[in-house]
Amino acid sequence: MKDEAVKQLCTTEQAGFTAQLAEQELGRFRKNARRITWIARFTQLLILVVFMVWWELAGRLQWIDALLFSYPSRIAVLLYSKAVDGSIFIHLQVTIWETIIGFVLGTLFGTAAAAIIWWSPFLSRVLDPYIVVLNSLPKVALGPLFIVAFGAGQFAIIATTLSLTVIITLLVVSNSFKEVDSNYSKVVKIFGGTRGHIFQKVILPATYPTILSTLKVNVGLSWVGVIVGEFLVSKEGLGYLIIYGFQVFNFTLVIGSVILIAIAAAVMYQGVAFLERKLMGRR
Repeated sequence: MKDEAVKQLCTTEQAGFTAQLAEQELGRFRKNARRITWIARFTQLLILVVFMVWWELAGRLQWIDALLFSYPSRIAVLLYSKAVDGSIFIHLQVTIWETIIGFVLGTLFGTAAAAIIWWSPFLSRVLDPYIVVLNSLPKVALGPLFIVAFGAGQFAIIATTLSLTVIITLLVVSNSFKEVDSNYSKVVKIFGGTRGHIFQKVILPATYPTILSTLKVNVGLSWVGVIVGEFLVSKEGLGYLIIYGFQVFNFTLVIGSVILIAIAAAVMYQGVAFLERKLMGRR
């Protein structure tokens, strides 16, 4: 009994020591990960600051053509003046609203179309070459057709955006549906599951990460579609400001609008990435 008690005590002490080592190693790992993250962020900020300082000096000292490339302080003054009179917020609001609509509808329509094609193998075989052709088309060239069909307004801009996002979402999600291991579907069939059960319990959960990743791709495509659409028809929006800036040779306005697009697109991308982490964390 005494020997067993000693052995049990040694085992308990060893387990506690092992847990303590594991906890210490985990703490060091987390500390190192945080350190690397802060170093990376500092490096990113340093690169941005150095670039802005060089750009400012290059413009002021005429190392570059300030008329064409402007420089940060001039852009900041222009954007501030337009923020004070409120005009920039009108254009920014229009573009962001059109982008969100095109982004959401493109993802929903593309995913729904992929589900329909998966549901009917015959339909998938029939539509496959047409989808490939549609994907290879320069969708931007369809802009004038959308203007004629929907009029020179937001519907044409959103249609241009959907022409980019729907096809890409359809192809990516549809291929993801096809790549799901068929053995899982066979197990559901063995237990009497219908095709609807297979899609709900097997196909959709397995492709959940792919669908969420497609959201990130659609962020960029949505902005491209909206800006191109605004180039063609809009009288408001950041795309309109870019075209107007070119027409009046105000390239400071052009670059300022591009910077606003980059900032808004980056914020939207980070929002989608945050949503993806939250949703994936609940699985």
